[in-house]
Amino acid sequence: METTTYDYEYSSDSFTAAEPCEVERVNYLGAQLSTLYYFMFLFSLFSNGLVLIIIHRFEKLNTVTNILLLNLVLSSLIFMSSLPFIGVYTQVSNWVFGKVMCKIVGTVYYLGFYSSVLFLTLLTFDRHLAVVYSLGVSRLRSRRYAVASCAVVWLVSGLACIRPMILHTSFKYLDNTTYCQEYPGDIPSINVEQLRTAGFYLQLILFLIFPLVVIIYCYARITITVMSSKIVTKFKTVRLIFVIVLMFFMCWTPFNIVMLMEDEATTCEGKERMAYAREVTRVMAYTYFCISPLFYTFVGKKFQNYFRQMLVKRFPGLEKHVSVRQHSKTNLSTKSTRN
Repeated sequence: METTTYDYEYSSDSFTAAEPCEVERVNYLGAQLSTLYYFMFLFSLFSNGLVLIIIHRFEKLNTVTNILLLNLVLSSLIFMSSLPFIGVYTQVSNWVFGKVMCKIVGTVYYLGFYSSVLFLTLLTFDRHLAVVYSLGVSRLRSRRYAVASCAVVWLVSGLACIRPMILHTSFKYLDNTTYCQEYPGDIPSINVEQLRTAGFYLQLILFLIFPLVVIIYCYARITITVMSSKIVTKFKTVRLIFVIVLMFFMCWTPFNIVMLMEDEATTCEGKERMAYAREVTRVMAYTYFCISPLFYTFVGKKFQNYFRQMLVKRFPGLEKHVSVRQHSKTNLSTKSTRN
């Protein structure tokens, strides 16, 4: 959430800037791009809300996949709720919402990000169990298993937010400007450097390398199973989750790499290049949370049909132009037990 770049000289109770790098052009680019944050937020409310309505009206919460999808949508909404505040902060280059909101927004930002990564990984692992071990794990993939897994994800994500909860705060610096980011100085009774290092490796290993390894392994096994068995219905089942996960890492991996490499830049020119890359890849990352619900409605066949049913019910005149396949409650219930 940083908007400026400075070289700091630390002391026990204060900090001073040592020849701050020029970031006017980077801040201008960030301010221009942040206009998109408001549209992303509004679109996310609509699209994620649509997915929640479809799950509630047609699917209910009687399948493991739907419970995981519901939690993924909730984590996306949590993350997107921070964007209006970040948009205002980036545009005015001054935090105007107070210290408490600074900590809340920072914590919500990371909670939404961390939980989304883990829920996507969990969704992929669950699809791996359902396809590769379809008969052997039918008892394991119960509603209790899904609820317990979601509880673990929220717990781990919450614990991972301890660092931003401690370090993320508002403070004043040059020209009486108020910043909302990780405090660059020392904090009494806290080893800030050790906390930052732990946070770096936590994000690198738990929220980037581990999910990538698990997802690559699971989809390799899924692909081998589907191709060897030639089960078309199973291929359609995993296609939705595969597209969602693929898009997530296409959008989020560049941003994570830039954030992890940012501290390696030592010259002002290098820092400026990394700052530009951060602003661009950040928009790519945020865009994912807007477009991901579209995959639920336009890639998944069931969601497409449910969406058309809602349109026809709301606008009866479309019935002649929209093809809708009706599902009986029995069929839905039978089908859901297989997912």
